[in-house]
Amino acid sequence: MKPEEEPSDKEAENTEEVIETVEEMEVRRAREKRAIDKERWKPKTGTGKKVWEGTIADIDALIDNGIKILEPEITDLLLPNLETDLLLIGQSKGKFGGGKRRVFKQTQKKTQEGNKPKFATFAVAGNNDGYVGVGYGKSKETVPAREKAIRNAKLNIIKIRRGCGSWQCGCKGPHSIPFTVEGKCGSVILRLMPAPRGTGLCVEHECQKILKLAGIKDVWSKTRGQTGSKYNLVRACMAALQKLITMKLSSRYHEPLGMVEGSIAKTTEVKQNE
Repeated sequence: MKPEEEPSDKEAENTEEVIETVEEMEVRRAREKRAIDKERWKPKTGTGKKVWEGTIADIDALIDNGIKILEPEITDLLLPNLETDLLLIGQSKGKFGGGKRRVFKQTQKKTQEGNKPKFATFAVAGNNDGYVGVGYGKSKETVPAREKAIRNAKLNIIKIRRGCGSWQCGCKGPHSIPFTVEGKCGSVILRLMPAPRGTGLCVEHECQKILKLAGIKDVWSKTRGQTGSKYNLVRACMAALQKLITMKLSSRYHEPLGMVEGSIAKTTEVKQNE
């Protein structure tokens, strides 16, 4: 039998190239999808034309300057790794309301011709790295309601702060939130509190989807009011996340709390340039 031959230098280089290709496959696919969307999209607003031409290449330029996003394709181009999901806000089906919740909340109007139903739904969009948005859609049919909700979620993208504000942890990593925030909608009051690493998302299931797509991994929560109203609960959660970026803090707190605004990669690049 012939002894096993060791791989040559060229074969080793080819193996490394294959490994690098596999690691960069997701990025390449996102770029291809972005190119396809750019070919199909015809911008109608001034901001959309600047994004299409490449003058605006960062979504922070829009969010920090308070420029409203009026076309969902802007978010698709500037955040190629965006993910979407639907929230279970519909009423329970079954005897005494014991069934599972649904994605669509159905309401109907009584008329002489009969009942006219409408369907409403909530969608959440995020890139798992500091950007998240929630949208509400309503229509006479389920599919248009879902499309409206996803579209509005992309238009309502916000940037959040992450950090480690838990006195039990102090790792200075952006796995939780830097300080306690509270959001209110109707009678629902939702308080989000920093948690040590490994705690997980100790919050209501639909709010978990929002925090997960925002890039938050550990958090504690406390709710008050009629939390059975999922509409108010989702709005309260987004109001709390909005306070993470609108609250003014001195720069001396950024390093002890390990605060990151938006994407972790962008913040690292800024620190290296400084």
